[in-house]
Amino acid sequence: MAAPQPGSTSSSQPRPGDSFIERFTALVRGSPKRRVDFELRALDVILSSLLLILASPLIALIGLALLVTSGRPALYRGQRVGKDGRIFDMLKFRTLRPGAEERLGPYLGPELVERTRAETTRLGGRLRAMQLDELPQLWNVLRGDMSLAGPRPIRPRFFEQLAGELPAYWQRLVVRPGLTGFAQVRRGYETSMAEKLAHDLEWIADRSVPLYLRTLVSTAFRIAGQTLKSLVRADH
Repeated sequence: MAAPQPGSTSSSQPRPGDSFIERFTALVRGSPKRRVDFELRALDVILSSLLLILASPLIALIGLALLVTSGRPALYRGQRVGKDGRIFDMLKFRTLRPGAEERLGPYLGPELVERTRAETTRLGGRLRAMQLDELPQLWNVLRGDMSLAGPRPIRPRFFEQLAGELPAYWQRLVVRPGLTGFAQVRRGYETSMAEKLAHDLEWIADRSVPLYLRTLVSTAFRIAGQTLKSLVRADH
């Protein structure tokens, strides 16, 4: 998802009503518990801790570069819907121009992707191309808001809208949202929401340790390819 922008506060974003959250939470509680979820959570903790340690110099460097080029804040915090319908603050490096949140607020899907490109700063564009803007989400994974693999998190206002349009959409609440997922690995960010949901439901149904690891490896290769293309374009 695109990251709205500076100076924004999570409290300014509309939230689903209490009855909405309670309705879907009740459905999720009725879903069978699976041992694999405990295994995947253990992997999340181990891998996110390791990645945070290894990436800490890069995270500090990016944060400093953003402060110098764009000012404060270096981080964007946006409300997202997590497992069991819990609302949490997702972290990202700030990549958009001032006031972008208000301008992008009404949009979703491919139109949001297109309009976000026009709002992206020069440094933000480089970070997004290499997906380095999402490094702070490793902290979301470590503290249990997210997983390394799963359906991408979505804003509360859009979750309520999509849950009304796509009857199976609530099933995304069965698992933690992911830093990466099937839809992003297979089709990219401009796929329709219905297509993304089909991939998400496949992940939820078939989730396993081998599938989790394959998804992370596929994501690593995809990011490496995007980074190489970004560097090649920068040289021309």
